[in-house]
Amino acid sequence: MSTTIVEDAAMATYDALRTKAASVDRSARMRMTFAGDKAKEALGGLLTNDVVSLATGHGQRAAALTPKGRVIALVRVMDRGDDVLVDADAAAAEGFVAMIRKYVNPRLAKYADVTASTRCVGVYGPQSAHVLAVALAASTDAQGARDALHAIESLGTHASLRIGTGDAAVLVVRSADLGGVGFDCIGSAARIDALEAALAAANVPLASREVVTVARVEAGIPEWGAEIDADTIPQEANLDTLGAISFNKGCYTGQEVVVRIQHRGHVNKHLRRLVASEPMPVGSTVLDAEGKDVGAVRASVVSPTQGPLAIAMVRREVEPGSTVTVRFAARDISARCEAIGYATSS
Repeated sequence: MSTTIVEDAAMATYDALRTKAASVDRSARMRMTFAGDKAKEALGGLLTNDVVSLATGHGQRAAALTPKGRVIALVRVMDRGDDVLVDADAAAAEGFVAMIRKYVNPRLAKYADVTASTRCVGVYGPQSAHVLAVALAASTDAQGARDALHAIESLGTHASLRIGTGDAAVLVVRSADLGGVGFDCIGSAARIDALEAALAAANVPLASREVVTVARVEAGIPEWGAEIDADTIPQEANLDTLGAISFNKGCYTGQEVVVRIQHRGHVNKHLRRLVASEPMPVGSTVLDAEGKDVGAVRASVVSPTQGPLAIAMVRREVEPGSTVTVRFAARDISARCEAIGYATSS
């Protein structure tokens, strides 16, 4: 059992993330490119969102599913014009790459795992657009990088903008993965190294893994391998309200299960936020008012601004606003169950 906390030494970084700007190492995320006339069509047959309708410079969340409708990966899909870039949580990489190799014909849609040859650094916080524009100007010879501030600020969530050319190019993607305003920068290892050096020279702090986890749980964004696993159905993880599912697109693997649930009107359990006065460790049992086992805690943090928070998978009968008991190590903690509402940065 564990609970993620922000140590005193990292508190300044957490404050910067929420009030100014902080950088986040996102290079561990899997990255794949898909090129060719059939690239979006191939992805559309495997993902829950309408990839085919994406326009250049736009993006979306989507999920890859098993034939039985269980989540293999929660991904971002970004149309770069000449290809499509897909990234996902590191823990989901093996399953997603295996699915691509099994179902996508490389002669029709050329794909490549570029995780090792690229890097990703995020800049998050209310001042992130300005901080990023200055750092890009300081770390590249690309003309007009500083002038890109307005374009960066104008990006909608998951939309992207290329700055620079060739090996000096950086793809700037607007992200809501930690709540509020944020941007992920993807490029060659050397290019992102230079950008990170510019951010450090500008005294932009690097957020620790603990700070990032706390911010993500505050935002309620699920991660594969934590709140989502190989037994999760998309609607259980609220991926429909997260904007990762299109109910108007063509067929895709696992669609029958997703559509059947949509028509039935509910799943039997949901990810919910729990709020308490004490930490609720991962693995704790959630009990309803009658003492019945109705779920388990999958993520646990202590937020410097919101106090102890958890994300738990609980039975649908537990309505948001209900009081539940969180039990661990023969201890009982009272907690309030809340629906997870997703705020975007657009």
